Amino acid sequence: MKILLIGPPGGGKGTQAKKLVSRFNIPQISTGDILRRHVKEMTDLGKKAKYAMDNGELVSDDIILNMMNNRLIEKDCDNGYILDGFPRTIPQAEGLDHILNKLKSPLDKVIVIQVKDKIIIERMSGRRMHASSGRIYHIKYNPPKVAGIDDITGEALIIRPDDIPETVKKRLEIYHNSTSPLITHYSTYNKLIEVDGSKDIAVVFDSILSSLND
Repeated sequence: MKILLIGPPGGGKGTQAKKLVSRFNIPQISTGDILRRHVKEMTDLGKKAKYAMDNGELVSDDIILNMMNNRLIEKDCDNGYILDGFPRTIPQAEGLDHILNKLKSPLDKVIVIQVKDKIIIERMSGRRMHASSGRIYHIKYNPPKVAGIDDITGEALIIRPDDIPETVKKRLEIYHNSTSPLITHYSTYNKLIEVDGSKDIAVVFDSILSSLND
């Protein structure tokens, strides 16, 4: 099962990806993980990527696509994989299409998790974190025993910069601008699945599984 997973920040994409990994015993592949691995191992591609990053430049699509090509031919991908966070743009999608055509291994499904912006903002802006341990609370869904205080240490909770409402809105704007063309691109392949990500985690997962079996 070769799956591309698309979803907004805070939309539950990561949670669903982990559940799919467990169900199908296939790897979750993200460009961030691949990039860090190549840089750490100082491969030829890793050196090129590090040079770009050290000079404040974006890592080029060519480098990312070459890394992706190398990753997809590894043994653990023989039974499929879940692509998470890639592609982000039409040129990347077209590059991925070229790789998969060359490998004679097209995607089986493209799953888009849809959640309204106002729900995302509520989810993310309600998060609170205990800085030293990383424990996460939510003022509505998982509140601490005392508002603003960690249950275990009694220390004050913080709001992460990424969870500030204005930051969330900007991230959603970027997501919508980059994702809309991708949805159009993949809709022509007749492999696109859209699921309602506002529901309970288990319900969303059942919807995904049902769609994959169609």
